Amino acid sequence: MAEIRKLSRQRLAQIVADEIPDGSYVNVGLGIPTLVARYLDPAKEVILHSENGILGLRGLRAGEPGDVDLINASKEHVQLVPGSSICEQSTSFAMMRGGHLDATILGAFQVAANGDIASWSTGDPDAVPGIGGAMDLVAGARRVIVTMEHTTRDGRPKLLSRCVFPLTGCGVVTSVYTDLAAIDVVPGRGFVVRGLAEGVSRDAVQALTEAPLHWAEDVVVLAH
Repeated sequence: MAEIRKLSRQRLAQIVADEIPDGSYVNVGLGIPTLVARYLDPAKEVILHSENGILGLRGLRAGEPGDVDLINASKEHVQLVPGSSICEQSTSFAMMRGGHLDATILGAFQVAANGDIASWSTGDPDAVPGIGGAMDLVAGARRVIVTMEHTTRDGRPKLLSRCVFPLTGCGVVTSVYTDLAAIDVVPGRGFVVRGLAEGVSRDAVQALTEAPLHWAEDVVVLAH
């Protein structure tokens, strides 16, 4: 197969950020989700939540000093926005479990066509699992948005008919954004592609996806 030009992590984060509605309360996880916060439209009021107890945070501006007591999920220093609040972790988790977040954006090892997600363990007994607050987030957020590479480093599909790793949540994922495509998880249909990276064919994406793909009526081109 000819080499495919994939979307960069930064471009992928920008695409996700553009689709976050004004007025949303959103939790962003580590990795690509953390990058999403950098590309949010400043004209929108999007309130970011961190499970360690911050509601209303932003990244540091160029040259801005960090506060050792304020970090995000990627352990990067952040700052508070006007009107933000800090609470103990039990209250933060109550926000997550109680359905008070409009969306959570997180990474995953695998996503299944029925919306199952595996994000905390590969089942390797020698690896250190890292669940964090993922189970609480996917159970309570109104939308569960996954951002990840379309395949593993050795080219194996991460979008499957059924997850084989331990699950984080069952039937919870609403959308998946990969470096090749923007995909909705639709009950009764499975993976429905609504955006393809520029220069990538439908056949190429299907060849890298274990589960069958369906196609929206108007599939948009995701520019690099």
